[in-house]
Amino acid sequence: MPLPDGTIYLDHAATTPVDPRVVDAMLPYFTTQFGNPGGVYALGRHAAAALDDARETVARILNCRPTEVVFTGGGSEADNLAIRGIAASQRKRGNHIITSSIEHHAVLHTCQALEDEGYRVTYLPVDATGRVRVADVEAALTDTTILVTIMLANNEIGTIQPIAEIGALCRPRRIALHTDAVQAGGALDLDVTRLKVDALSLAAHKFYGPKGVGILYLRTGTRITPEITGGSQERNRRAGTENVAGIVGAATALALAQAERDAENARLIALRDHIIAGLLQIDGTRLTGHPTERLPNSASIVIQGIEGESLLLNLDVAGIAAASGSACTSAIVDPSHVLVALGLDDTWNRGHLRLTLGHSTTQADIDSVLAQLPAMITALRQLNSRPVTA
Repeated sequence: MPLPDGTIYLDHAATTPVDPRVVDAMLPYFTTQFGNPGGVYALGRHAAAALDDARETVARILNCRPTEVVFTGGGSEADNLAIRGIAASQRKRGNHIITSSIEHHAVLHTCQALEDEGYRVTYLPVDATGRVRVADVEAALTDTTILVTIMLANNEIGTIQPIAEIGALCRPRRIALHTDAVQAGGALDLDVTRLKVDALSLAAHKFYGPKGVGILYLRTGTRITPEITGGSQERNRRAGTENVAGIVGAATALALAQAERDAENARLIALRDHIIAGLLQIDGTRLTGHPTERLPNSASIVIQGIEGESLLLNLDVAGIAAASGSACTSAIVDPSHVLVALGLDDTWNRGHLRLTLGHSTTQADIDSVLAQLPAMITALRQLNSRPVTA
């Protein structure tokens, strides 16, 4: 369904609109219930009660204790707090961290910064579908390994990782496992017991909640060193007056997403498979990501003979919002690190297109995109003089 301005929005992996039901839940905490949760008077107590309710809601969904839920300023902060916090607290025990080559930059850049501080990081490869091999994780574990951080689902290609199997390796060895679940928050089961994780990161704006609110699950006994110090908020794990309205919105959005997950996933999978089938009818296209172990809303392909950024501009003119893993820097299109990790060469990896569906997406939207794409791709190929060779 087009937005009010006529845009067909197919970039839900980047962000989602806030659900009106979430807005309704948040509004009182901007106005009549504006108190600081640290206050001993009624307004403060009401705010504190709202925080408690939100924490309990999240805990029920994650199948954890409310005391294991930490609210942050976003998914990137949740990733940083987990990785830096665990690494710092375990420094005397070891300095080795394991991650994958296709993580979000919130994880990769944090690990790279820790290397500058003397930590040793192993960046595991992935197979051609973007999956980490459990055997590779096991082979990389050493006596000095203190943390494994592997995302639950990839933001660019939608591939879902075997986190529970990795957790089964880490738990007996008392090695902390963190998963960046930001992209999976509204689509996958988040039971931390089943996933066998010690830390899990979420961002509310990925599942129809507000921007600027993150959630971090920290298993009891998982020590961290705080990144933000000051007050004693969040059980001394993250200082700063709590964003009550945002936290209420995050918990409400997560509850709605999980309650409606099965029905919405079934609808999105049908639309996703339809658009993937249509895209692959275009000459010189290839699916990226796992064919079945992928997010319900994620369609990701590479297209020979074009550059993704150029296609996005053409789509935008047509009122279609989409994304590409390639990034234009200094007039040169750099391929995504995820696509490079898949083993794709330059004839493929510069022409990436990611279409991620959501609540508003309809069959008519998909049909409109499929009707317009072939001509756009043909025109771009002619402009670039890049014939399709395979």
